[in-house]
Amino acid sequence: MKIAILYICTGKYEIFWKDFYESAQKKFLPKHEKHYFVFTDAKSIYAQNENDVSVISQKKLGWPYDTLMRFKMFLKVKEELINFDYIFFLNANAEILNIVDDSILNPAYDYIGAKHPVYWDKENIDFIYDRNPKSLAYIPLGQGQYYYMGSFNGGKSDKYIKLIEELSANIDKDLKNNVIAIWHDESHLNSYFLDKSVLALSPEYAWAERMNLPFEKKILLRDKKKWGGHNSLRGSESLYHKLLKVFTK
Repeated sequence: MKIAILYICTGKYEIFWKDFYESAQKKFLPKHEKHYFVFTDAKSIYAQNENDVSVISQKKLGWPYDTLMRFKMFLKVKEELINFDYIFFLNANAEILNIVDDSILNPAYDYIGAKHPVYWDKENIDFIYDRNPKSLAYIPLGQGQYYYMGSFNGGKSDKYIKLIEELSANIDKDLKNNVIAIWHDESHLNSYFLDKSVLALSPEYAWAERMNLPFEKKILLRDKKKWGGHNSLRGSESLYHKLLKVFTK
């Protein structure tokens, strides 16, 4: 099968790319052909010549838009994504520690998501869903079986392209109404997954480096504090009108 991997590393996040790429090549679905779509402004990645990497120019948008607008970014390669069997997104600071095998490609499910390492054993009432009814990411109390982490998700290509289209549109509508979901893209992802066929993976696929969990570590989310923390990696914030200017060109 052909696997598309979506990866965003604007600003200083390019420091994670080399380790991510090398670990994914060896341990993420190793039996299948993989192609990486890297959304970046990093010159070092542009200089690479791997045949399995497509570099897409992406300006840094500032917090929280670098994460909130990821689905709109992915639409830039929509026509290319049609040619793949499965599509996956992984966070910039992800590193594959142990083999991620074909068990995540269960044809009975349209989507793949990883339970959040903080909420995997919590009750529904404790989930940090967006409770603002003005947002299209809104989830009413009592609904939802799992809380999914935004760092790793995927699905059959046709289904995932539909996800990209719908969530991009929903976020645009929220912004026009001056609404931003509480946990940005992650809130919208959880709302979308409510009524979908999702293979819910354990937190071993979204393992935060500083946590101690009773699972094997498969996908590690590296501790950003070792690289200066969120603020250092994100850099300066961009203004909302600059964001609109970027996406209305």
